[in-house]
Amino acid sequence: MSPSKRSLEEVEAWADDMMRVMSRAVAKAQAESRRLGVPNVYSINGHTYYELPNGELSLDDPYIEDGQGS
Repeated sequence: MSPSKRSLEEVEAWADDMMRVMSRAVAKAQAESRRLGVPNVYSINGHTYYELPNGELSLDDPYIEDGQGS
């Protein structure tokens, strides 16, 4: 069935499935980053936050030396 012929319920079910798949993929990537000791990076209200391996959130980019974070 072409996308333009799908019912609203079918589109909502498809969107729910995609959100479930994407949420699992993001959670898996975050867990892998934590396992490898790589910061997870988030943008919240226009600010960039780094989740450090110890779980702490920081505004400072851990990859820039001499404390010259973003």
